[in-house]
Parts: sequence; C-alpha cells; structure tokens
Amino acid sequence: MNKTPRATFLLAIGATIVTLLSSACATSGGGSAPQTIGASGKITVVAVENFWGSIAAQVGGDHVSVTSLITNANADPHDYEATPSDAIAVARANFVILNGVGYDPWMDSLLAADPSNGRITLKVQDLLGLKTDDNPHRWYSPDDVMKVVDQLNADFKKLDPADAAALDRQKADFVSNGLAQYTGLVQSIRQKYVGTQVGATESIVVPLATSLGLDLVSPPGFMQAVSEGSDPTSRDKQAFDTQIRQKQIAILFYNTQNATPDVQRLVDAAKAQGIQVVEVTETLVPSNATFQDWQSRQLQALASALATATGK
Repeated sequence: MNKTPRATFLLAIGATIVTLLSSACATSGGGSAPQTIGASGKITVVAVENFWGSIAAQVGGDHVSVTSLITNANADPHDYEATPSDAIAVARANFVILNGVGYDPWMDSLLAADPSNGRITLKVQDLLGLKTDDNPHRWYSPDDVMKVVDQLNADFKKLDPADAAALDRQKADFVSNGLAQYTGLVQSIRQKYVGTQVGATESIVVPLATSLGLDLVSPPGFMQAVSEGSDPTSRDKQAFDTQIRQKQIAILFYNTQNATPDVQRLVDAAKAQGIQVVEVTETLVPSNATFQDWQSRQLQALASALATATGK
C-alpha cells in the first residue's frame, strides 16, 4: 500500500518540529543534536516499525534503549501520522532505523527536518539496494533480516566502540539462541516443501515464499493491488477464483490486517474447498511480542498447514 502522506500534514508537522526543537534548544542548551552515550551508557535508538525495533533491541541488548514509533497492530505504516513526540525522539536519537521502499515515506521528512552529523540512519532499502517500487516487506525475508542484524551490529559498534566486544557477543547470542527456532523452521520448511504451489491474498509474503522455495502462483496483479489498497482487475479475480476452485494451491496465505471484500471472498472460497488458510500479519501481534516469537508462530502454522495439505 504505497500511499503518500498529505502535503498539508507534512507542512504542519514540519512547522511543529521546528518550533519544538527550537524550544528544546532554548531551554536545555542541547539543541537538536542527538544525546551522547553518557550517563545511561546506552545508544538511543528509534525504530519506525516495531518489528525492526524488536530486532534492534535484541542485537544491542543492554547497550541500547529502543523506542518504536508504530506499535499499534491496526496502524498502517504507509499512512501513519507522526506526532510531535515522535519528532523529538528522532531528533534526539543516536540511531534511527526505517524500512524505506515506499513503506514509511513520511519518516524521510522527519529526518530532513533535523539533520544531524552525529546520528546514524539505517534505511533498509539502501542497505539491500532496493528501488522504491520493489516489495517493501523485507522483514519477511530471512536472508534480509540477517543482513539487517549484521548492519545493526556494525553501526552500534561505531557509536559505542568501547563496548564492541560485548556487542559482538550480544549479536552472536541473538543469532544462535534468540533466532534458533525461527531459522530452524525456515530451514525445515525449505527442505520439505520446496516447489509446493501456494497462494496469497497480497504481496506481503512474497519474500518469505521466495526464501522458503515455495511456488507462489497467485496473480501478481491481484496481490499488488490488495497491497496498494486498489481493486484487482476482473481478469486477476477470475484467475485466482480458478486456482481455488481447481485446488491448484496447497495453502492460502491471508493477511488478517487487510481483509478487503475481495480478500474475504477468496478466504471463504478456499476454506469451502478444504484449502488450508495460513494467517499472517504485517506488524507484531501482540505488539509486545519479539520478532522471532511472532514469526515462529506463523511459520509453525505454515508447516502444519503444508503437512496437512501435502501429507508430508
């Protein structure tokens, strides 16, 4: 759903940022520069989305203090309206992580409103070398998640070189222990079900299906339209209906946070045909879950559905 914020809103929030940061400068003498790693001994991190925030918190451990701006499971990151407190948090952060790829374009405006030489910004789009019209749901790609983990570790060590060895140990523990179930499920599904034909109501799971070696056969135009909040074409609807009616797919991925009438019709039709429906969400559910617990629950449901559908 690559939508752009309203121009009037950006002007208003920009003015608010300038006013608030000027006030902060006058009262504290600190201006809009990020807080140094001082008394708290922690890197101040702001993550736009809570799934990246969860990963950042675990990669940094006790060496970071993480604030995620979007924590409501019902919030749409594309249309999120930043608050003055969000702007202050960004201005005072040592480190900011955002998704990019058209997913959170309003964040670029917050960063531009208060540039800081002392702040490191990790834009996942730039790290992965993606274009703005590429699939933005990179947290559904296990390989891309690991690239983000590596970059977070490298950036945290730049900000806190005195604790570089401890940060390396923290990252190693997260990868080998924290992510153990998640990576194990990814490997198991990939080994057992590679090439299995599956469907999806939208493009959110395209990176996951690719990583798992599943053959995602749903009409790309249908998935993209639902992701962007537009109506699929009649041709794509008919093609999807045929896939379900003829049981050409073993399972159907369904994003419960984007249940349009077209999507609900497909879900109902799949269930009526005995096709397994695997529910996924775009953001952490519950909002205080860790990234790996959230993803592992979905992967376990996927493995169970594939086993039922294929008999493997």
